[in-house]
Amino acid sequence: MWSVCIKELRQFFSSLTGYIAIIVFLVLNGLFLFVFPDSNLFDYGYASLETFFNTAPWILLLLIPAVTMRSFSEEFKGGTFEILKTKPLTNTQIIGGKYLASLIIALIAILPTLIYVYTIRELSTGGIDTGGTIGSYLGLILLAAVFTAIGICCSSFTNNAVVAFLLSAFACFTVYSAFEAVSRISAFQSGADYYIGMLGIDFHYKNISRGVLDSRDLVYFFSAIVFFLFLTARNLVKR
Repeated sequence: MWSVCIKELRQFFSSLTGYIAIIVFLVLNGLFLFVFPDSNLFDYGYASLETFFNTAPWILLLLIPAVTMRSFSEEFKGGTFEILKTKPLTNTQIIGGKYLASLIIALIAILPTLIYVYTIRELSTGGIDTGGTIGSYLGLILLAAVFTAIGICCSSFTNNAVVAFLLSAFACFTVYSAFEAVSRISAFQSGADYYIGMLGIDFHYKNISRGVLDSRDLVYFFSAIVFFLFLTARNLVKR
């Protein structure tokens, strides 16, 4: 599994594309947090990373599919998947290696954003909500983990990287916000809206971002990861 992971990391960082993707993620978040009107913290009037944690999932929704789109699609297209299968590796190890590599890349993109915490803490006289910030970062990492599993899964359905990107971005968008949107329909306002909202990532992400860890939220995230990786494994067996 580690050999697959290292291979994927080397391949991603062997060109400028990998670095550009991470830089774009950081620049966009920085613009929303410090520059763009109506979203920067100076307009808020108090030290808060709320804007970052609200916009980061939407940027990850595009970044992570760009990272994962070649995971299996390029292997299928280039015929290297058959070569990979001749190695002493199980499907679980192959999937695990590719998933871990993509997740590490996502974490590398998130890690430099800690400088936002330091910057706001230095600019503010009253400090920031440490518990809420830690909870929000944990939620963002779990969100990235689910998006990565979705991206790996979508990449295993096609040998076209562009199609894999589009499928992954759409699937991430659906799982993240579609259930919340459906729950707001007036026909579901009699009580079903709460349970429909619980099916989406946004509901559980917001819960963790409040700084309170609920086992139900953790179970949701880990179940979603296992579910999409299981679909990936089933798809590889069919191939």
